[in-house]
Amino acid sequence: MPNAVYDFVRRKTLTIMSKQIKLSLSFYERKILADLWPEFGNRWDLKNTVGRTLTFTLDELQQLLPTVNNELGLHRAMRRNAMRHIIEVATQAIEDSQGIGAIPVAERLYQFRILLKQSKPEIWRRIQVKRCTLDKLHEHIQTAMGWTNSHLHQFNINSERYGDPELLDDGFEDDVFVDSTDLKIDQILPKSGKRFRFEYEYDFGDSWRHEVLFEGCLKAAKGQRFPLCVEGERACPPEDVGGIRGYARYLKVLRNSLQKDHQDMLDWRGPFDPDSFDGEKTSKRMRRGLPDWRQMDC
Repeated sequence: MPNAVYDFVRRKTLTIMSKQIKLSLSFYERKILADLWPEFGNRWDLKNTVGRTLTFTLDELQQLLPTVNNELGLHRAMRRNAMRHIIEVATQAIEDSQGIGAIPVAERLYQFRILLKQSKPEIWRRIQVKRCTLDKLHEHIQTAMGWTNSHLHQFNINSERYGDPELLDDGFEDDVFVDSTDLKIDQILPKSGKRFRFEYEYDFGDSWRHEVLFEGCLKAAKGQRFPLCVEGERACPPEDVGGIRGYARYLKVLRNSLQKDHQDMLDWRGPFDPDSFDGEKTSKRMRRGLPDWRQMDC
């Protein structure tokens, strides 16, 4: 299962060059291409004077683009504008046929590996989610890791900060945040589907910083429920334990019954197994989601 995304990428690479890609072209645009590419013969269907949708392979479109580009400066405005439009729609079609765009949105899964930074041994989860907002991804991270959404959070992506303005505006009036509540995850991920890292920070006091690695897109299996925690290791630290350093001290005290704070720690949190992890329970928690903070008593 962990290698499924990489197997998909390899299979896609073998078939993408022959993938049928649709291009909507006007009669005038088809006539221009017929002049530049006469070997296509009747495919241009010049007897039909209305717009038509034609199919190409990726290899054909990649040959077509430089041909049109090379001719661009040799023609007058009307023809030149039509050629620019051909280049634009062909480029967009190529982008849509590869990477994220190769899988229909309704069937597309986004795979992420979430690592709690500085955790030793590492505390991490691998999750698969459907297309959602960045704010919904925050919820998936919370429920996958085991946090309780009791503190503020933010994403740091390409040196920009993203978060919920209703929460962050209260105490951070001078800071600039991009609204994460209506921003879809595919708007911040590479369209190519290549791996991409960004940071998620939870609880600005304890500063739980997570590396979020986008590993690629998969096609959802029929009958499978999502979101899904594919795998992971180790339990989530308790809330308000004092960050990574506080967590290390907490574990040290728990392991030694002679430590003066040992009983206090047990009374505070109860027994705790740092190595525990249950992927099935985590998936169920992810599907239940978090309660709406707007309906909670503060």
